[in-house]
Amino acid sequence: MSGVVVSLCLLAVFVLLCELSRRILTKLLAPRGLCLSAVYAVELVSTLQLCICNLELRLLGEVGRLQPQFCLSLTYLASVVHGLTFHGALGNPCSTLEYTYRGRLTARSGVLRMVCQFMAASVARTMLQGLWALGLSDLHLRHTLQGFQCISPIHTDTHTSLVLPGPLVTAAAVELAGAFAMQTAFTHTHTMDQRYRVHAIAALTATLTYAGGKMTGAVFNPALALSTQFSCSGHSFLDYCLVYWLAPLLGMMCSVLLFDQMLSGRASLYRPLLANKRK
Repeated sequence: MSGVVVSLCLLAVFVLLCELSRRILTKLLAPRGLCLSAVYAVELVSTLQLCICNLELRLLGEVGRLQPQFCLSLTYLASVVHGLTFHGALGNPCSTLEYTYRGRLTARSGVLRMVCQFMAASVARTMLQGLWALGLSDLHLRHTLQGFQCISPIHTDTHTSLVLPGPLVTAAAVELAGAFAMQTAFTHTHTMDQRYRVHAIAALTATLTYAGGKMTGAVFNPALALSTQFSCSGHSFLDYCLVYWLAPLLGMMCSVLLFDQMLSGRASLYRPLLANKRK
């Protein structure tokens, strides 16, 4: 239990430090005409917060052997905190591509945001491994002695194997379906009050984690997957690219095309009405 308390305290410290960093960077850069630089800095810090929290929560679940109900409660709480503190950051390359498609971001801004996201994902694991090596708790010490080893969650069972051929196809389908559900929720809750929207998104995140966590880790985020899954043994880099990069991208695209094009009959919920401007 002491290890759990240490991890929860570290998570609180991480979030507070990231929030402080966001506020300081915004105040320093925005008044100097560097608003775009402030946006990218907030994106980097927010994605770093997302990856660090997920890595620590994964450690609690795998090494700490916590009850699934407690882990889901922490997932819900972390999702709410992220939603309330990100200050406009996306933290997900799929969401960035969707914003770019809808005209809310320029192509250059979208690319730079994704660079920040993948940079933060790469840095997060290195930072946490250094912290784990300090042995602040039994969980950290045990994980360090194991060489920070993690095993890929991608596998199948007798039920899913009857429907889909092989663990990779099953895992890709899970990530695609999860990304589809998340994108659909983002699309249809964008007008909701932010105070309620974060709880709706957090509840969906916890539900999808419960449904698909045992098969893929329920990531639905290419940058987060780079930080939490790609270093795990069991599958190749190309396998992980298929499951954690291509599948979520396809899930996002399917949601956008289905609800923006086929059902609503509009090209985008946010794209300006270019036809009216040409008249």
